[in-house]
Amino acid sequence: MNLRIPGPTPLPDEVLQASGKQMVDHRGPEFKAMFDRITSGLKEMFQTKNDVLILSSSGTGSMEAAIANTLSPGDRVLAVSIGEFGERFAAIATAFGANVTKLNFAMGTHATPEGVREALVKDPSYKAVLITHNETSTGITNDLGPIAAVVKGEFNKLFLVDGISSVGSIECKTDEWKLDVVLSGSQKGWMAAPGLAFVAMSPTAWEANKTSKMPKYYFDLAKAKISADAKETPWTPAMSVFYALDKGVEILKREGYQNVYKRHADLSARTRNGLKALGLKMVATEDKYASNTVTAVYLPEGIEDGALRKHIQSKYQVVLAGGRGALTGKVFRIGHLGYVTAKDIDECIEAVRGSLIDLGVKLPVNIK
Repeated sequence: MNLRIPGPTPLPDEVLQASGKQMVDHRGPEFKAMFDRITSGLKEMFQTKNDVLILSSSGTGSMEAAIANTLSPGDRVLAVSIGEFGERFAAIATAFGANVTKLNFAMGTHATPEGVREALVKDPSYKAVLITHNETSTGITNDLGPIAAVVKGEFNKLFLVDGISSVGSIECKTDEWKLDVVLSGSQKGWMAAPGLAFVAMSPTAWEANKTSKMPKYYFDLAKAKISADAKETPWTPAMSVFYALDKGVEILKREGYQNVYKRHADLSARTRNGLKALGLKMVATEDKYASNTVTAVYLPEGIEDGALRKHIQSKYQVVLAGGRGALTGKVFRIGHLGYVTAKDIDECIEAVRGSLIDLGVKLPVNIK
């Protein structure tokens, strides 16, 4: 089966074999050595010299941890959103009692530094800014560096970044851009199973943590840091996912991080070009901001999302993702992150072509 969704992603054989290893003492020397290797590799990919903590959780757990550990009820927060997962970040902050104002950008577009600056000039009382680096619901990546220059360089606000589907596949310069909290998850570009989430914390984020009044226990990052300094986790870890991540990080380092970024960029372009040749329209209005990890595509007129995805899976053994939020039923999505090759993408595009023909769509005349 060609699994082409933006997570969980397919796993290399090396990772699958590593996942099946026998359990060890999670307070013992074998785990400590593995924890140290993984943390070192995560810091390299996050491009940070500061703390990167590992939680046994999905990516959403790291979003909750970011909010609960840096903010207090009533804190004013600007939530920058370009899609469904930006909305989720805002919803989590609201659930924990923050006073959230949303800054939404039009569907299919990216957040702009000018738009963020205008919102902060209009109301400079915000304590923090939330943003999604790579929005998988729309297939768009925000240009984070220039936005960070506004949030941090001009206004010195706490900056919390959902990098769950970007870090590990798309370059994120955590320290250079002065990002305070950056998140990611094992089931994305890290080529491991779901179950681990990562939280990079700057010194400024730790200062905010000292005064944070939001409730926390399992996701208490101060506890996680004490344990991490001892090369442990505060609670029983998802051991098999640790084994998988250990091997996944090794594979990424072997490939070379810049090569990883280039491979994802090449596969993204290959995906979009193949879909455009079929006469399909991308959600992303500009290729410059199109995601290197997932492509969102509008359905042809008259084609139902469920019918297309059911057909392509049953006949061609390709699994596509459906739309999320406002795009539910309007788009399908193709994931191209983690363990993926040009052959996987070509087979996926060919399956889309065949399925559209099977379902009665008239393709451009130059397409067989």
